[in-house]
Amino acid sequence: MPLLRLLSRRHVLLSLLAAALPSSRAAATSPALQLLGVWPEGLDPAPFLVSEKYDGVRGVWDGETLRHRSGRRVSAPAWFTAQLPSTPLDGELWLGRGRFDELSGIVRREQPVDAEWRHVRYMVFELPGALDTFAKRARRIEAVVRHNGSPQLVAVDQAPVADRAALQQRLALTLAQGGEGLVLHRADAAYAAGRSDAILKLKPALDTEAVVVAHHPGRGKYAGLLGALEVRTPEGRQFLIGSGLSDALRHEPPPIGSVVTYRYRDLTRTGLPRFATFLRVQPVM
Repeated sequence: MPLLRLLSRRHVLLSLLAAALPSSRAAATSPALQLLGVWPEGLDPAPFLVSEKYDGVRGVWDGETLRHRSGRRVSAPAWFTAQLPSTPLDGELWLGRGRFDELSGIVRREQPVDAEWRHVRYMVFELPGALDTFAKRARRIEAVVRHNGSPQLVAVDQAPVADRAALQQRLALTLAQGGEGLVLHRADAAYAAGRSDAILKLKPALDTEAVVVAHHPGRGKYAGLLGALEVRTPEGRQFLIGSGLSDALRHEPPPIGSVVTYRYRDLTRTGLPRFATFLRVQPVM
């Protein structure tokens, strides 16, 4: 208990100091982005284009500045952004399957390391604000990337699937290769920011984010350590996450106010996640 209280007080103090001091990571206006819904079982995938869901860090290029989805500037090397086109882009900064933690460390550095960024790819899947259908936007992305010629810039492959059986085969192959899931985007959809049924994710387990609002002390072998995180969803629902926490996190919990990703099976009738398991702390960006 004393250790947990000490850690919580330290995190609160650090948060207050960070808010009081000027910083290049000061809050910025978040860009209006498309957000993924969840693929419902039984929906016909034929009207959709399918791509891999890359486990990376969202990057939004406005033609001049590369930003995180929070609106903060990405601390990328000048040579990396200098090779990007004037066309606004939306995509994922990506290092490879199963390498999110390594990528997170790279993009969080205030002073970027050139050698590390040489391995980062910008996987482009959208043209923010562009007109026409998604199918036409996908073809335009391919043309922009092809004309650009940079090895760091990659057009995300978008392909149709014939039916639900073909979709499940595509998902199984992606998972077998180390991917985390698929994204389905209606080929005839216009660009629209926010969450909609036009762009959906399909994964073997669902995951989403919530804000840490409290630390609950552990019992038994976890006495004096973190027992569970109390989190709040964007919809305002609060619940506890006790599964999936490492010993290191139990000794030093994620700060109050930090954003964590958790995995769950489905939702109860009241909208709470079933079998919520901690996945990771989202980097401050």
